[in-house]
Amino acid sequence: MNGRAALLIDPDTEVMNALIHVLRPPEWDIQTAVDNLQALSLVQTARFDLILTSARSSGREDVDLLRKIRRVHSHTQVIILTDQSTPQDVIDAIREGAFSYFSHPFSVPALADMVRSAIEGPRWDDGIELLIAKPEWLRLAARCDLGTADRMLQFVQEMIELPEGEKNEVASALRELLVNAMEHGGKLDPEKYVELTYLRTKRAVSCRIKDPGVGFSLSEISHAAVANPPDDPLRHINYRQAESLRPGGFGLLLARNSVDELIYSDKGNEVLLIKYLDHDRQPAD
Repeated sequence: MNGRAALLIDPDTEVMNALIHVLRPPEWDIQTAVDNLQALSLVQTARFDLILTSARSSGREDVDLLRKIRRVHSHTQVIILTDQSTPQDVIDAIREGAFSYFSHPFSVPALADMVRSAIEGPRWDDGIELLIAKPEWLRLAARCDLGTADRMLQFVQEMIELPEGEKNEVASALRELLVNAMEHGGKLDPEKYVELTYLRTKRAVSCRIKDPGVGFSLSEISHAAVANPPDDPLRHINYRQAESLRPGGFGLLLARNSVDELIYSDKGNEVLLIKYLDHDRQPAD
């Protein structure tokens, strides 16, 4: 087998077409397997740089396959696709070194972006550390770069047990807060790490982000729309242009409107977001 090789297990047409577009044969040799058993047989006789599991297998089956792959090729990038998943499956996938994890239904463009990250970025064991590993309490540390942020967010999104619409709202808010923490707290320094904690209780889902920066005050962040005065709702745009910052600045405002509570520490380098499961039981203002 010459060059770089990928193994796709029982891919459907949409996934196959998307990955052909990303991998661009003949730059990549793309092979397929009908199931995990055949995939393991191929892995034992050939080296693959990237493996995607079947979207029709369970998370537990794919984690078991991942363990067996690691015994043969320790650094193969593996992305798990599954139609049956539990939070424990996601944790086991992180522990065993999955590069990413998608349960059905998932966005094929998002998968394609993750595949691109896997073939262009670091190894699976570089950038994310598992600190606490329980279905109701997960803590991860992530290196301050945006590719690692996307990987960690995908794992955490798979853990969030909420209706699809609310899950997407929490995930969107979480991404804005995490990117802010890495950009402004960690200065995108790959030597620094951001901590993300996910907690699931009977009443709420909460996420805490802690960055390595010195902190800030919401009233002093001129680059963000949340600090604009009422009579100048677009002031931050001029500031961002003057400082050559990327377009945006609405992240904190959108995050605050996507969850039930958004609480900053006194230093400003930790933030807690809370989404209640039963809105009738929220604490009164």
